[in-house]
Amino acid sequence: MTTQGQPRILVIYAHPDPQESVANREMLEAITNLPNVTVHDIYAEYPDFFIDVAAERERVLAHDILVFQHPLYMYSCPALLKEWMDMVLSKGFAHGEGNQTQGKYWCSVITTGGAAEAYTPDGYNRCSIDDILKPFELSAALCRMEWLKPIVLHWARRVPAGERQAHAKAYSQWLTSPLGNNFGGVEYGK
Repeated sequence: MTTQGQPRILVIYAHPDPQESVANREMLEAITNLPNVTVHDIYAEYPDFFIDVAAERERVLAHDILVFQHPLYMYSCPALLKEWMDMVLSKGFAHGEGNQTQGKYWCSVITTGGAAEAYTPDGYNRCSIDDILKPFELSAALCRMEWLKPIVLHWARRVPAGERQAHAKAYSQWLTSPLGNNFGGVEYGK
C-alpha cells in the first residue's frame, strides 16, 4: 500500500493504434496524474514486441492491483497484451510453483465497438461480456489473483461525449479507491 493507504495500481495499457482511440485516450487523460497509479503503455514501450520480462515482473511486484485497459479485439485483447501475459505471468513466477502474484487484484477495463445489446445471448455476439472475458478471469485465478468486476465502455466511438466523459471521470474516481468502490462491473454505453 502507498503511504496514503491507497493501493498501488499498475494500469497496463494496450492499444495498437492509440492515435485513433477516442475513449481510451480520454480515459488515460483522466487517470495520468493520480498519485497511486502507474500507467504503462506497452505498445509504446515494446513496438518490436520484445518484452523485458525482468523489468515487467518488477513492475508487477511493485503494485497491488493490475488493471488491463484495452479495446476488445476479436473477443480478446490486442496481440501484445496476450504476449505480455504469456511471458510475464508465466509458470514459475505467477502460477505453478510460482506465487508472486498471489493476493494481488486483476481488473479488466475494456472498450467495445458494439452496443451493450450486442453482448447478450440474443445479440450479435451471442454471449455476454462476462462470457467473453472468462479466459481473463480464469487467468487471474490461475495466478492466484482476486478478480475484480470488469469495467466496460460499450459503443466506445459512438457513445455521446458526455457519457464518455462521465465514464472517464468514474474510472478515475474508482482508481482512487478500487477496493471500496463498486464501479467495477458497470457497463456504460447501453
